[in-house]
Amino acid sequence: MALSDHVDTFGQMLLSRYGERVHKISIDAGFTCPNRDGTIGRGGCAFCNNRSFSPNGAAVSPVPQQIAAGREVIVKRTGARCFLAYFQAYTNTYASVERLKDYYDTALAQPGVIGLSVGTRPDCVPEAVLNLLAAYRDEGYEVWLELGLQSSFDETLRRVNRGHGFAAYCRALHAARRRGLPVCTHLIAGLPGEGPFHVRTTLQRVLDEGVDGLKLHPLHVVKGTRLAAEWRRREYLPWRFEEYVALAADLVEMTPRGIVYHRLTGTARAPLLLAPHWCAWKWRVLNGIENELARRGTRQGVGSRQKRVGN
Repeated sequence: MALSDHVDTFGQMLLSRYGERVHKISIDAGFTCPNRDGTIGRGGCAFCNNRSFSPNGAAVSPVPQQIAAGREVIVKRTGARCFLAYFQAYTNTYASVERLKDYYDTALAQPGVIGLSVGTRPDCVPEAVLNLLAAYRDEGYEVWLELGLQSSFDETLRRVNRGHGFAAYCRALHAARRRGLPVCTHLIAGLPGEGPFHVRTTLQRVLDEGVDGLKLHPLHVVKGTRLAAEWRRREYLPWRFEEYVALAADLVEMTPRGIVYHRLTGTARAPLLLAPHWCAWKWRVLNGIENELARRGTRQGVGSRQKRVGN
């Protein structure tokens, strides 16, 4: 058995669509964030240190160079020929449309790149940007808009200094889907003040609004963040491994078939990662979720079917 026997994964969806594996190449285009530069706020989110997921750290090399380096590593490991340019670090729609088009066009011009995945905030996707992304989609490229929601509870979003509420997410989501743009929503389990109930409720609200893909990961404490200071003062306690695995299995069961999971965990590594230590072990977490679903004898959509029957 494999995780994809229980979960509709993004990788399997792309394999079915293109007849071969498609891999993401992460790109840091040097963008900032309106929650850091003073436009909305300063200091960023309480948990945010982009070095925990950015492939390039402080030095940002040209997009073609980043793609070439990422492609070389992936080809050696897997022999893959098709790639998505994943604009990942910070807010990748936070610039003029002309500048964005230059970055996106450059990425799409690289060998083997068949599309884009663009990570951003719900309050940073004006109509002109959505129209640009939809135009790529109309040309036949694989295009995904990734919206970082994290929680549907405005109290939580204020507590972690997100700088937007759930309503902003709903507006961005519907504007994108009206244009035929598939949306992948990012959710975090273990935010300060939240338990499993909050995460389940957030997922149900997202499902009710309509979504095409999901990314789930546990909150991890990394250096250089306000959350790290709270953790040191024991004002924040991370979730245990078993808690996260059980909840992730619950969320998979709740999710209807056809909504693809782009991610079921997220990682950071020492010395950046402070806690919980298990967030450094991607495959241990994924195997744990797979084993939990196998133990239950369930898969994605079981909970959503039961809910419909119950109604």
